[in-house]
Amino acid sequence: MENLFANNLRYLRKAKGLTQDQMADKIGVNRAMIGSYEEGRAVPKVAALQDIAHYFGVSLDALVGSDLCLKQNNTEGLQSEIQKGINLRVLSTIVDRNNSELITLVPAKASAGYLNGYADPDYVETLPRFSLPFQELAKERTYRAFQIAGDSMEPIPSGAYIITEYVQNWHNIKDGKSHILVTRDEGIVFKRVYLHPSGELWLKSDNPKYETYSVHIGRILEVWKAVGYICTTLPEPDAVSLTKLSMMVNEMKQEINQLKGKAL
Repeated sequence: MENLFANNLRYLRKAKGLTQDQMADKIGVNRAMIGSYEEGRAVPKVAALQDIAHYFGVSLDALVGSDLCLKQNNTEGLQSEIQKGINLRVLSTIVDRNNSELITLVPAKASAGYLNGYADPDYVETLPRFSLPFQELAKERTYRAFQIAGDSMEPIPSGAYIITEYVQNWHNIKDGKSHILVTRDEGIVFKRVYLHPSGELWLKSDNPKYETYSVHIGRILEVWKAVGYICTTLPEPDAVSLTKLSMMVNEMKQEINQLKGKAL
């Protein structure tokens, strides 16, 4: 395991064109530790391994158990590893006294804290949790609720709670479906997701005033598929509802027919 990890780290670092100093800054350790890792004199703790795997966009299994150097000429093989996401991370969950899994809630004000503590069971345990008696939520799956802020996914309003299902294997992302993504650069975002073969996710807002943009899978920490939402405010009636628009169209048709009749 030590030799594979050391070789993989050195290969991945050089593939990105990073010095050991730059690599150390990326994962928050000193340069001497990077040297120790690459020379096989030390092995990172699990948390550091996760950070390294997340940064390079490979699974923990690939990082410590596969020879990634052999895949340098096999883009499809390495891309497959990237798109698996973080399969082997044990998701931190909370259960009730009956051993039934509870839904952990991430309020908008806790977004920054979640970005740092999403993999820490002690941190996750500090978040609110609840249960929902909905038959549509399968007992064998893991759910989490994220409160969103902003208008990029209107008509879902700012402040709504998005109920999500954990996506363990990122091959299972379905194009055009709404997801919560936990990203290194933007934190928690709620978008429609499209998986690109290049190793990028295209993120699209429902509000047309926001432009579509891409994020490399290596910058993604977690993926959660949206399955519903809870909102404590009722929508205001639209200025022009579909019913009203239909009535206006029918009235215009009647007027046009009347004008045609007079012209005859």
